[in-house]
Amino acid sequence: MNPSGRLAIIMLGPPGAGKGTQARMISEALKYPHISTGDMLREALKRETDLGKRVKLFMESGTLVPDDLVNELITERLGFEDCRRGFILDGYPRAIAQAEFLHALVARDNTFVLIIGIEVDDKVLIERLSSRWTCTKCSKMFNAHLDSGKAGGLCDECGNALVQRKDDETGVIAERLKVYHRTTKPLIQYYKEQGAYKSVDGDRPADEVFNAIAGILKGRIQ
Repeated sequence: MNPSGRLAIIMLGPPGAGKGTQARMISEALKYPHISTGDMLREALKRETDLGKRVKLFMESGTLVPDDLVNELITERLGFEDCRRGFILDGYPRAIAQAEFLHALVARDNTFVLIIGIEVDDKVLIERLSSRWTCTKCSKMFNAHLDSGKAGGLCDECGNALVQRKDDETGVIAERLKVYHRTTKPLIQYYKEQGAYKSVDGDRPADEVFNAIAGILKGRIQ
C-alpha cells in the first residue's frame, strides 16, 4: 500500500481494546512509524530519565499524565524524518485539549488526520487486561486467559521474562476505564462532529479487526 499524501492515523479506544496490536499491523502494511505514547513513557520510566521521574506517580496510579509533558514528547517525536510520509498515534490524543494541540502542530504540513476508534465493552476489557502479561524486553503482550502457561512465563518472541504491569492490576484497570470514559469519550464526539471518526468492533479476532480498518484506509491509499 502506498499513501496518497501525508496521513496521520490516530488510534482511539479504551485500555485493552487492541490499539497497539492494530497500530503495529498498520505500521507494517504502510511502513509508517507506530508511535505509542505509553511505550515511550514506560521506557522513560524504566530508564529513570528526567521525564520518567516526572510521570512515575501518574502512571502507577492509573491517572493521565499532564498534557504539557505528553505534548512535549509528541512534538519532539513527530519532528523525526520517519514521520515525513505519515505516522500512527497510539494513546494520543486522549482529550480535546491534546487534539487541539495536535491539530495546530500538523496543520502547517497540510496533514490529513483520520481517527480509527476500536470499540469494546468494559466487561471484556477488564477480563483482557487482568489476564495480560508483557515481555520485559520487546513489550510483546500475551493473554493468560487464552494461554495459562504465559502467566509468569517467557516471551516466545525473544525468550525474556513476562510480567504483569502495574497498570494492568484490577484496581488500576478500573481507574483507567473511569478516566477513559470521563476524558476520551468527549474526544470521540469531538471527532465525530468533524466527520473524521471511523469506528470498528474490537471484540473479534485481531485479523478481522485489521481487515475492517484496512477497508476504511482504502479510500485514503492509492
